Amino acid sequence: MSYTQKASGLKVLDIKMGKDPQVKSGNMVTVHYTGWLENGCIFDSSYLRNTPASFPIGSRAVIQGWDEGIPGMKIGGVRRLEIPPHLGYGPMGIPGVIPANTTIIFEVSLLEVKEQ
Repeated sequence: MSYTQKASGLKVLDIKMGKDPQVKSGNMVTVHYTGWLENGCIFDSSYLRNTPASFPIGSRAVIQGWDEGIPGMKIGGVRRLEIPPHLGYGPMGIPGVIPANTTIIFEVSLLEVKEQ
């Protein structure tokens, strides 16, 4: 398996393909995810809270790397996103959690897709 790099610099790796419907901009999605730094340190996981995240795609409710990287996924699919700083938390980072200008990695499992 190898990453596909988009023009923006986002790298996408499909670990498991799901089944239709396919996510598109404007859909409401529900996902489980784990996020970590390049050194392997986990900084966030919906699994640890046992609470999936729901948000609309393409509305800037989440970081740009998710808005760009989740469309095309299908229910039950698992995708790894390697998100460069300009599509993540940028020069500010998240103090004490994500350093400034850091590439972050998310593994996202798509649980649900709804038309908005």
